[in-house]
Amino acid sequence: MCGITGILTFGDRKSETLSQTCADMANQMHHRGPDDFGVWTDSRFGVALGHRRLAILDLSQEGHQPMVSACGNYVIVFNGEVYNFEAIRHDLQSTGLAPCFRGNSDTEVVLAAISAWGLERAVMKFIGMFALAVWDRRQACLSLVRDRLGIKPLYFGWAGKTFVFGSELKALTVHPDFRRDIDIDALALYFRHNYIPTPYCIYRNTFKLEPGHIVTIRMEGRSGLGSPAVEDKVYWSAEEVILSGAREPWKGTDREAVDALESLMLDAVRLRMVADVPLGALLSGGVDSSTIVALMQSISNFPVKTFTIGYHDRNYDESVFARSIAGHLKTDHTELYVTDREAAEVIPKLPFIYDEPFGDSSQIPTFLVCQLAKQYVTVAVSGDGGDELFSGYHAYARAIMLWKWFRRIPALLRLLAVPVLRRIPTPLLDVFGNVAAPALKAFGFKQDALAAQVKKLVQVLPELEFASFYRALMSHVGRPADYVTSSQERPTFFSISTKMQGALDNYQLMSYLDCMHYLPDNNLTKVDRASMAVSLEVRVPIIDHRVFAFAFQIPSHLKVRLGKGKWILHQVLNRHVPAYLTERPKQGFAIPVERWVTDSLRPWAEELLEPGKMDHQGYLNTKMVHSLWKEQLSGRTDRRGLLWLILMFQAWLEDSRR
Repeated sequence: MCGITGILTFGDRKSETLSQTCADMANQMHHRGPDDFGVWTDSRFGVALGHRRLAILDLSQEGHQPMVSACGNYVIVFNGEVYNFEAIRHDLQSTGLAPCFRGNSDTEVVLAAISAWGLERAVMKFIGMFALAVWDRRQACLSLVRDRLGIKPLYFGWAGKTFVFGSELKALTVHPDFRRDIDIDALALYFRHNYIPTPYCIYRNTFKLEPGHIVTIRMEGRSGLGSPAVEDKVYWSAEEVILSGAREPWKGTDREAVDALESLMLDAVRLRMVADVPLGALLSGGVDSSTIVALMQSISNFPVKTFTIGYHDRNYDESVFARSIAGHLKTDHTELYVTDREAAEVIPKLPFIYDEPFGDSSQIPTFLVCQLAKQYVTVAVSGDGGDELFSGYHAYARAIMLWKWFRRIPALLRLLAVPVLRRIPTPLLDVFGNVAAPALKAFGFKQDALAAQVKKLVQVLPELEFASFYRALMSHVGRPADYVTSSQERPTFFSISTKMQGALDNYQLMSYLDCMHYLPDNNLTKVDRASMAVSLEVRVPIIDHRVFAFAFQIPSHLKVRLGKGKWILHQVLNRHVPAYLTERPKQGFAIPVERWVTDSLRPWAEELLEPGKMDHQGYLNTKMVHSLWKEQLSGRTDRRGLLWLILMFQAWLEDSRR
């Protein structure tokens, strides 16, 4: 795991300027690669590539980057792992296309594959997580590639006359010509989703490379003095894979499906256990991480090192479940109980770690468990992706239930009800909540947050298609323009109707939408930044693209039964762990951070929300924010989740101006 960066400039091409600028950009990501550093430049074309290395495979200098291919034509900087590199190496050797390999790194094999087969054909053969940049000397072009499902990040954009890219946004901002102009429309998307979805970025003229894409910058003429031509190509489409699964669904029995999934996951896990450094696993005690650890232990000759953090507050503590799983599997288990103070001490670090506004408070426990694991290992395996691929979220069943109920109400009546519901005062809603508590609970509403739930109802009532209904249901803010001044949302997968609406059932459709947005831009972003902040590589076998394809080939009844998701994943786990150890309500990975907002974190919150400061900044509607804050302090309603979203933006904004 590493940090990559680079520039392709149409301005100053002095070799020393290129080298120093690129070095400064790379060193901003020292945490991603503390083991080695390198810069390569070609002043004729104004290109420079930078690299920070976290040594995982081939710890010698033969793994040093930037790396030049044996043929001399390609130069690469590579972040991530290609797990099947040994098989690719053998394939190259058996067909006489392999060079004389100098070392044993996957990077050298990646270069050899590109030299032999071309970039796109080579990338299609890779099984892994990766973001890479390749400079083609003969063609005078720079290509950026991101893995199929967006496990590894890659930003790119323009700094004056220079094209810049990097694993993290902080690398780009170091360039002297980079402008930190906030994209107000992207900020509106943050308020809706809790994160800024790909391809957008908090800064203008800067983007995230989309999963499964290759962006190539071509220079007109060998001299490189012409204007650049930018090409964006899809080499792997999740949408096409999903549609293929819908056209040719799984035909076997339930048992055959469980066998097939276990075989696929076992191979995915086996590939991800190859490392030249100590390796372990993050164990929460949930189905996903427990399945991964069980499969790891089944093929390991030694106890797998597992790591869990716990809390003294039982409402947030899963450590007892992880301990039970670890005990049954006989892993080498380490757990750490974290105090509120220790967790809160992470908060000031978050703006630097995440670079952009990011509102998922589980970023804190994710950082803490990675910090714990790093004390013992350099690589950790996690269970991320199981909820999205196998319909594990509670919201899926709730959305299906509410959609069936709403469809019975005529569309016109629903539209007429919206303005009426908006006018109901909060105190009256509180009274209604006490009277109608049993009915509200049956439909998944919380009595103690009824005002917020009614606002959610107003968001979803007008929707006529399930995709837009689910988008509204999952939106953190139904009308971001109420909070973000002069903003207009940009289109995303969630906001554009696609052919997927009629091709998939509603469970599969929700999984598709979450795999396109929530998985890469929230969960995988959270894990990548938290782990790399402490120089830990985290691998995610459930998101192997072969497992992904299988998950969208099997019918929904193999995922959801009796309203509970991940049925097939439970069956795999039950072959290794007794069901009584795992059959419990889904809890999630969280800490009571939102409770702290009006308690121990109140002075910090009030400083960030100071009216004069917010008015001067000019990004948020100060009146709306302070009305929300006063309501929260009065105890009439609970909007701490939205307040945390606002506070994370304010904290990021202050940090970005330093």
